[in-house]
Amino acid sequence: MGVETLHPKLRTHRYNQFTGAPIYITPPLFPQYLFAKCNAHNQLSKIWFTRGVHDVVSFGGHPTSVDEEIIEIIRARMDKHGFVRIEDNLKRGDQVVVKAGPLRNLIGIFERELDENQRIVILLKAISYQGHLVVSRDLVQKASE
Repeated sequence: MGVETLHPKLRTHRYNQFTGAPIYITPPLFPQYLFAKCNAHNQLSKIWFTRGVHDVVSFGGHPTSVDEEIIEIIRARMDKHGFVRIEDNLKRGDQVVVKAGPLRNLIGIFERELDENQRIVILLKAISYQGHLVVSRDLVQKASE
């Protein structure tokens, strides 16, 4: 139909409660919604009758438009695989906590990112031990102040 669409997704994970291994899931950024760029006057009736479309977001009986700036902001946060990056913007020196695995709940200091933000280096502080550790970015979160 010549309709440009955008259905942004997240790449997130949960952890297996027994092994601590991450299980990756890809939910939509906006569940049950997608963005469609079309000529509403000419194509709206076709869109309403497209399989899987429940409704079109409307106010006062007219379809609602989304500013192109908003779409560009979402696209700018998408990685090369089409997933929207939602980050807590770690800075050197931030305190982080390991969320899963054998080092769960240990606290360290964020040092730097490696290979496109997939892995990071943290300085782990434990009893009588201090060392650098390379971990998956998904396994740590910024510690609450």
